[in-house]
Amino acid sequence: MHGLNPTQRSAVKHTHSPLLVLAGAGSGKTRVITTKIHYLIEHLQYRPEHVFAVTFTNKAAREMRERTAKQLGSTLAAQLKVSTFHTLGMRFVHEEAALAGLTRDLSILDSADTLAVIKAVRSEQGGAALSDDEALRNVISRWKNNLVMPAQALSGALDDYEQWAAVLYERYNALLRAYNAVDFDDLIALPVRLLQEHAAVRERWQNRVRHLLVDEYQDTNSAQYELVRALIGPQARLTAVGDDDQSIYAWRGARPDNLNALQTDYPSLTVIKLEQNYRSTQRILHCANTLIANNPHLFDKTLWSEVGPGDPLRIVACKDGTDEADWVASSILMDKLQHQRQFAHYAILYRGNFQSRVFEQALQAKRIPYRLTGSRSFFERAEIKDVLAYLQLLSNPKDDTAFLRIVNVPRREIGATTLEHLAHYARQRECSLLEASDSMGISASLTPRALQRLRGFAQWSARWRDNVTLSASLVDSIQALLEDIDYISWLREVSSDARAGERRWQYVQELLDWMRRLETDADKPVRSLSQLLQHFRLVDMLDRQDDDSSRDEVQLMTLHAAKGLEFPQVFLVGCEEGLLPHQNAIEEDNIEEERRLAYVGITRGQRNVTCTYAKRRFRYGETQRTTPSRFLDELPEQALQRLDEHTTLDPEATLQSGKAALASMRALLDQ
Repeated sequence: MHGLNPTQRSAVKHTHSPLLVLAGAGSGKTRVITTKIHYLIEHLQYRPEHVFAVTFTNKAAREMRERTAKQLGSTLAAQLKVSTFHTLGMRFVHEEAALAGLTRDLSILDSADTLAVIKAVRSEQGGAALSDDEALRNVISRWKNNLVMPAQALSGALDDYEQWAAVLYERYNALLRAYNAVDFDDLIALPVRLLQEHAAVRERWQNRVRHLLVDEYQDTNSAQYELVRALIGPQARLTAVGDDDQSIYAWRGARPDNLNALQTDYPSLTVIKLEQNYRSTQRILHCANTLIANNPHLFDKTLWSEVGPGDPLRIVACKDGTDEADWVASSILMDKLQHQRQFAHYAILYRGNFQSRVFEQALQAKRIPYRLTGSRSFFERAEIKDVLAYLQLLSNPKDDTAFLRIVNVPRREIGATTLEHLAHYARQRECSLLEASDSMGISASLTPRALQRLRGFAQWSARWRDNVTLSASLVDSIQALLEDIDYISWLREVSSDARAGERRWQYVQELLDWMRRLETDADKPVRSLSQLLQHFRLVDMLDRQDDDSSRDEVQLMTLHAAKGLEFPQVFLVGCEEGLLPHQNAIEEDNIEEERRLAYVGITRGQRNVTCTYAKRRFRYGETQRTTPSRFLDELPEQALQRLDEHTTLDPEATLQSGKAALASMRALLDQ
């Protein structure tokens, strides 16, 4: 308990009833969670495998595991069940697969894979489409997150679109089961259904989960809330940690009123508030508290700090969007020069990813290193996944996930019904989909035309497996394979325009160039397909686990991506009506979550926060006048310093910025 304040200690030691810890921004919630895990095991003698902790990101789960390992030692910490909700669900589904009509070697389909299944269902149904595939997938996802089964969706349909979507939802689910596959939403919805319907399963898991700790509870959706209830049972050994003021994910199903529902479902609930902030200055917290006070609250709390008063929060008016980006870049350089700070101390936060480009250009012009967080990983691109799936299937013909991804890429007219019959046959024979495609027995289940296409694909795969394996150059054979299927034409066909198609093909060429460098590496050349795939799996894993703070770079990210992080110097940019708050929220009269986003942005700052806006901005092909965000008017005037375009870019500032830029370039040349 050393170093914890009295309220934090109370949260750690409370175990006799369900507990809700209202953890304000920067109040040390992760330390409370990890210390409580230590307390349960060392002082209350819980077995480590009976302590479960869940959160929402792999990074947060990894941090929890690392902290508990320091307190408990690596042996005990390894027995803990610390994971994301979806990892816990995946473990559950694998273990209870038979009850769900699945086998333990099931496939988990990502968003691109599920989109392919939806396309197959839509193609099978025929007729005019009532929405695009992405919208339909979102509707199905929402139903699953609200635990609505297809029959319920159909009976509750309010119009033709919902009725049509419900029919496709039922067919989509049937195909997933035929493929022995689940999607990400199933990883939560399936465990809930099995726990609710099977008393033996419920008893077994409740005996395992002797205490459940849930981080970021305000971000749980309906299915996750029901999963928590089903796992803790009547004993309700629960520690939920959350903050309704930081609930910013309603657009993906999060329900901040799940915090309030705890009081209804568990009358013995104890609520403890963590209000001491260890991150920010008093002025930053005064601004944050005053802003968020304009929202209705489930629980009132006021953050306070002993860090010191700190500098005023700056409100900076800029001439236009380019001026705003130049001013932010110049300010970073000048501040770094004056105070000898690292670039990693600065963060530029914005409402939408589209805002980043002009700041990237300004930083590049001044030779300021930066990291763009939240941009799509190279390995998440559909075209990269396609190529690697082809190689994975050639390397491992039993990989059903790879088979389902590329069997119709490019289009081979192998329909959803054909694949369903194939999947049923493969399950009966206990073989892979590719093996079943060329089996004699499958002919009884398919039309001659469908059989011809499936066998043609299976024989093509076998031929190219030999070509790639026996080729003198691995990369040359992969290049030839892509030419054989005319993959470039497929990219052009499915892309929004010719330029997008060419850009996607360039990413494929970048992957091939990377492969060629590995193949010709003088020290350790990659010679086999399995070695090549192992290399890329490792690179992808390391890329996902890369610690953003390990490099000295200015951080650029959205407000959503910034949640849970902190920086000495924060620039909250684009504080205008239509950007923050977003125009959609204004039109829907849903300002509260946008205000919480602004609150999250301000409370990321440790020492200085600067809010900027442009008086004019180029949008929709023309320059438009803007209105400063209403949130700026809600801040306490006595804690602010206001600057406008006439006072921000004076000659002395420009001179200092130029000197700083030269110094930065000299440092780069020296390196």
